Amino acid sequence: MDLFSYQEQSDPGQRLLADRLRPQSLDEYIGQEHIVGPGKLLRRAIEADQVSSILLYGPPGCGKTTLAHIISRQTKGTFVRLNAVDASVKDVREVIEQAKQNKMMYGTKTTLFLDEVHRFNSSRQDALLPAVEQGIIVFIGATTENPFHYVNGALLSRSTLFQLQPLTQVHSLLAMRRALSDEGRGLGFMQLSADEEALTHIASMANGDIRRALNALELAALTTPPDADGSVRITLEVAEESIRRPTVRADESTQYDVLSAFHKSIRGSSDAALFWFFYAVEKLGMDPMTFIRRLTVACSEDIGLANPQALVQATSALDAYHKIGWPESKYIIAQAILFAVESPKSNAIPLAIYRAMEAMEEIKSAEVPLHLRDTHYKGAEKLGHQGYKYPHDYPGHYVVQDYLPANIRNRVFYMASEQGMEEKIKHNQQLRRQPKS
Repeated sequence: MDLFSYQEQSDPGQRLLADRLRPQSLDEYIGQEHIVGPGKLLRRAIEADQVSSILLYGPPGCGKTTLAHIISRQTKGTFVRLNAVDASVKDVREVIEQAKQNKMMYGTKTTLFLDEVHRFNSSRQDALLPAVEQGIIVFIGATTENPFHYVNGALLSRSTLFQLQPLTQVHSLLAMRRALSDEGRGLGFMQLSADEEALTHIASMANGDIRRALNALELAALTTPPDADGSVRITLEVAEESIRRPTVRADESTQYDVLSAFHKSIRGSSDAALFWFFYAVEKLGMDPMTFIRRLTVACSEDIGLANPQALVQATSALDAYHKIGWPESKYIIAQAILFAVESPKSNAIPLAIYRAMEAMEEIKSAEVPLHLRDTHYKGAEKLGHQGYKYPHDYPGHYVVQDYLPANIRNRVFYMASEQGMEEKIKHNQQLRRQPKS
């Protein structure tokens, strides 16, 4: 008997509403129509009992465990669930050994559901790999973390990845209305009613987590004193006491994603750049310095000489944060962010770096032209270290001469754009590159 079967047969009175109402079939399943809707791949595989190794990736409360529960009910064979938090390599090997015996003696398959697979380190994931490759077990992994960061490449490549989307208020409202009307597994046996604004509040605070919404609904129902006729009414006031605004998660993947959104917003949206910065610092508790560093880099990578003052603003924000701290420095940081976003953009600097590095790898070694070599010692002229033209002695403080190694003397690395101040730089470059009469 697997864990899911045990939960179903235990005393219903001892189980939470969310467990009692766990969907038993795909028709009861809420959300994720893009993978289990009519005709979709995963639904077809479940209905045909042809589920292969899969990874379910999505935020908490989106239905990963519930989907595994449905697979356990609608497919044949042995279904085993382990949680990566407390499972060991020994536990995995015991499952694999039993799976071998089941396959050899009875011809039955074994499906291993590993919840929170991101908690399994590399060595423990390696213990799974041979059994997955040989078809001894069907592996189902569930994770809230980006699997490309936390799941071994070999295991990931042998599994089909399904990304589950966050659920919405609409999904939570549907689940709660089911709970209110279901007499067998839900709260329908009670003389219970709930104001629409109360349900809406719970759905909003649950933020797409159906389990959290049902827990709040059950708490409200069981703790509200009945009226004289025995009926219970859940009002907005009761709902507000039953659920609080959730703490926003800030796992490593989320932090990388928010930082990425911030940098990309610097290239195109003042509003978004400000939002992601303050959301990260105020809601996720991230270090402002992380974003100031990224801003400083962006001022060269994405703006550069199109507006050199952007880098000055960013380094001033960096200095202000060091000297006056948070939250006082938020005004200076916000100013630097807005200045950067509203500046003309150019990626000429990173392109110049790329071209210079490419040339360096191409030629392997470089000979310094004789006229550019050091002459601060006696005998330099005898070695041919002469002929350098001092640009300030010429009109416009510029003179044509070779500065690069001879084998790449005509290469151009920095190509100024027509953005901001680079327009003038580009004009000067064009003048310098014109053939002299």
